[in-house]
Amino acid sequence: MKVVIMAGGKGARFWPKSTDSKPKQFLNLVSSDETMLQQSYRRYRKYLEPEDVYVLTCSGYAAAVRKQLPELESDRLIIEPAQRDTGPCVALMAHYFLCRHLDEVLVTVPSDQYMADEADLHDVLLTAEQAARSEGVVVTLGIVPTRPETGYGYIRTEYGMSGLQPVVSFIEKPTKTKAEALIRQPNVYWNSGIFVWRPSTIASYMKLYRPEIWQAVDVPEEQLRDTYASLHKISVDYAIIEKVEKLLMIPISFHWDDVGSWRSLERIFPADDQGNVIRGDVYGEDIRNCIIHAEKRNVVVIGAENLIVVSTDEGVLVCHKSAEQHIKHAVQWIADKRGDRQSP
Repeated sequence: MKVVIMAGGKGARFWPKSTDSKPKQFLNLVSSDETMLQQSYRRYRKYLEPEDVYVLTCSGYAAAVRKQLPELESDRLIIEPAQRDTGPCVALMAHYFLCRHLDEVLVTVPSDQYMADEADLHDVLLTAEQAARSEGVVVTLGIVPTRPETGYGYIRTEYGMSGLQPVVSFIEKPTKTKAEALIRQPNVYWNSGIFVWRPSTIASYMKLYRPEIWQAVDVPEEQLRDTYASLHKISVDYAIIEKVEKLLMIPISFHWDDVGSWRSLERIFPADDQGNVIRGDVYGEDIRNCIIHAEKRNVVVIGAENLIVVSTDEGVLVCHKSAEQHIKHAVQWIADKRGDRQSP
């Protein structure tokens, strides 16, 4: 088994802490000692040799990866020429391994997830590895839902049991009402974004469902930058996962969080007796259920409830918790003001 840590995203919903120049995987969000990337790398190095743990990132973040993981050998760093989302990224990864005549099972994992029970994770991955050795089989990890989360996609399986289960369908990020109904169903899980498969399996599905992506990565190295840049952004879920016939899921029930936005912090850190999660130099009076993060300056919050308040060198955010999914709109507005051609 090899693990590939995907570390090329932007983490727009953690603005203004996470920025385009230093996104959340390179930040100390859930630990004072390690960044998200460093935590992820350590998690898998506990039971894998250094030569079996890879990091995939875009060219703009390669230097940051090298700085944070100086022990990572150069041939364990896969560099994406441009940010094209996880569909092209996974195809590039598979091509990288197949060109080196490597076709053992890969675990592709986001670099910015929180997992409380890493021993259980190892056991689950060993089970997934056995299944993914078979031709055409893809295994994903499903999280037993604990709340009606509207920021995650969901997976519906054939039956609600332990162990490997055939996947019936994927469900887009739901409304609150729909999420409340989904979590009452024993065969519905959160989509973790963790996949277990062989490079040849990825290649076969790319050739079948997204031949234009495979053709763009299956070129001489000197042509890759141009062909890759011509691709449209598309997630691996849309590109191939939702079309895979031999798709299995293993449920996991330990504490997991995708650390996708500021509200993740109240699920990881203890709150005070008024339900507030506060980091930094903050004066709070008559505040309840707030998330407040202050850097390099004093922040005063009075008479507030259910707010996210963040102050960094990049800017200031004041947002109701219920509207945090809209932070990415503000990030796009800032990018447009600067003239950057980017999307969060």
